[in-house]
Amino acid sequence: MSEKALRVLACGDVYGKFDVLFNRVRQIQKKSGQFDLLLCVGSFFGTGPESDALWQEYKSGAKQAPIQTYVLGANNQETVKYFQDVEGCELATNITYLGRKGVFNGASGLQIAYLSGIESSSEPAPAYCFVAKDVMSLKVSLTSNSKFKGVDILLTSPWPKEVWNYGNAPTDIDVKTCGSASVASLAATLKPRYHFSALQGANYERLPYRNHLVLQENAQHVSRFIALASVGNPGKKKYIYAFNIVPMSGTDSAELVKQPLDVTENPYRKSGKDEKKTQRSKALEEEEPAQQFFFDLNRQQGKKRQSDGRGGHQGKQPKKHPQPTGPCWFCLASPEVEKHLVVSIGEHCYVALAKGGLTSDHVLILPIGHYQAMVDLSSDVVEECEKYKASLKKFYKSKAKRYVMFERNYRSQHLQLQVVPLPLSCCATDDIKESFIVQAQEQNIELLEIPVHTDIKQIVQPGTPYFYVELDNGEKLFHRIKKNFPLQFGREVLASEAILNIPTRADWRACKLSQDEEESQVKAFRKDFEPFDFSLED
Repeated sequence: MSEKALRVLACGDVYGKFDVLFNRVRQIQKKSGQFDLLLCVGSFFGTGPESDALWQEYKSGAKQAPIQTYVLGANNQETVKYFQDVEGCELATNITYLGRKGVFNGASGLQIAYLSGIESSSEPAPAYCFVAKDVMSLKVSLTSNSKFKGVDILLTSPWPKEVWNYGNAPTDIDVKTCGSASVASLAATLKPRYHFSALQGANYERLPYRNHLVLQENAQHVSRFIALASVGNPGKKKYIYAFNIVPMSGTDSAELVKQPLDVTENPYRKSGKDEKKTQRSKALEEEEPAQQFFFDLNRQQGKKRQSDGRGGHQGKQPKKHPQPTGPCWFCLASPEVEKHLVVSIGEHCYVALAKGGLTSDHVLILPIGHYQAMVDLSSDVVEECEKYKASLKKFYKSKAKRYVMFERNYRSQHLQLQVVPLPLSCCATDDIKESFIVQAQEQNIELLEIPVHTDIKQIVQPGTPYFYVELDNGEKLFHRIKKNFPLQFGREVLASEAILNIPTRADWRACKLSQDEEESQVKAFRKDFEPFDFSLED
């Protein structure tokens, strides 16, 4: 850090408990030394007569805040009366109302963006609400500067909607109803290093998230979202957060863009992608219904749905899946599919034994409809693919094995997610990763390690050739294919002496079995996998 750090306190809803708050601040400062300022989000004032009487003591100067305190405006009609000037004003000694919206620039260079009130979808909005044009105005006031990189701090009372995407989920709020889409949009644009909110009565500290696309954009600073509980809450949830910050304007660039180990993807980028997925889904719904195949796999289907629409899922229409324009060996509705290899069928994906597998329990996860790669999958297909991954991980673990998954989106027309189990005694996950990297280097392949929480859709566009590896601990490796790529590379690495030591099986054509042998392997695998197969559940 090139400048002295500011010491800042932030707190949640005060609800008129001024003495409780300021006594706590005095305790903190007595123990930890003086802080530079206190930022209050949520509702500062209470609505009862006792709260009002206590406020008059602060307003008259009989009592004083022990630190320079900045507050947001009203979140309800009852407390509007305390905020006479929408542009901001001093409410009492050491207590300042920031205003309805704007940017506070401190003498130190610290930049604080703020938005008071709760969201309203109609105009004219009540005095305690903000509307879309307020958010847009605040965005423009900052982003119109060509040198804008982000703000140091953002203060809002409502949470941003879906801030938990790609990160740790809050445990004591209703994620379906919590949050403002406008605040999420504001946070996505302003890229605050710290964003504080309240109103939910909960303490939630989200994992830091990045503000750039990995491998596509230059590194930028990370953002941290922190929601604070109400002052003096009976559950003793955290309502004060202390931190040090050097203003962005005075921070060394290399220091500013350092990425912590637990950084995740940006939670707000999902909204735009989901919108595209929704449009895609609507387009598919307008197509003619795809023929749905439910094969007799020589066993009872348990509680799985019935192919004729009767039984446990009465009235449910068959799923509609995108279809190929020509022959495809892997679309489940295609006559080219070798049906005897199918192990399990879900709503959107199926699992099949690999043709010429490296091992007898090497399988593929494939979409039922025609999708070329992981980056093309709709959200419901991705969700079920993740369920199959989890089921297979549990299954292989019961066999004292770990899996390696890889995808080659190159010279293939239908997604095949290869899932290869390896004995735990064979080698450690780190050894497997090292083997991939070393053998890639030997062939001049740039295999990059990408963060665990990275969604591959964040780093590559549909239609781009790539090779992707996912290890059992969540670590991921990625290569963007620019020209040529060895088609059997994934198998070659796993078959090498460093791992399975079966180099002659690197080419699947050298491992082909008769149909009788394949059917025998499928039968054995299906029987063992059945207790772990989520698709057999209601």
